[in-house]
Amino acid sequence: MPPSSPSPTSSPVTIRRATRADLPALGRLGAYLVRLHHSFDPDRFLAPQPNVESGYAWFLGTQLEDPEVIILAAEKEGRVVGYAYAGIEPMSWKELRGPAGFVHDVVVAENARRVGVGTMLMHAAIDWLRDHGAPRVLLGTAAPNEAAQALFHRLGFRNTMIEMTMELS
Repeated sequence: MPPSSPSPTSSPVTIRRATRADLPALGRLGAYLVRLHHSFDPDRFLAPQPNVESGYAWFLGTQLEDPEVIILAAEKEGRVVGYAYAGIEPMSWKELRGPAGFVHDVVVAENARRVGVGTMLMHAAIDWLRDHGAPRVLLGTAAPNEAAQALFHRLGFRNTMIEMTMELS
């Protein structure tokens, strides 16, 4: 069985373009990312606000129609269990890199992990970026997020930069 397929004992997962109807579920998953990253380093990452779910849903909603962006939903049994958010980024003198695809978010609900959903989302995002002319794909991952890093390494990503942070106040 290919690594991107769900296990045969689980119900199938469909990867599709996200819609406005998915925004509440995407907001909940995005809020999970905010909370997780904040738990890794509360000085570096945004603190979750009381309306973080609706705020994240609003933000992703602003991205749905952008032709340089894809938001993919992973659906299982009629429910969104994960999403990926990726886009095409232009050349950046500031970052010393040429044009690239960038995976901004990939998240899978805890009850849908370990069956290939994250891999399926990443493959679909990478395919979309390739089809839209990206010569490479970049992403960032929180230093303590070893599970995500293991997924990215399995997919062929290599470490190229290390972000460092110093608080000034």
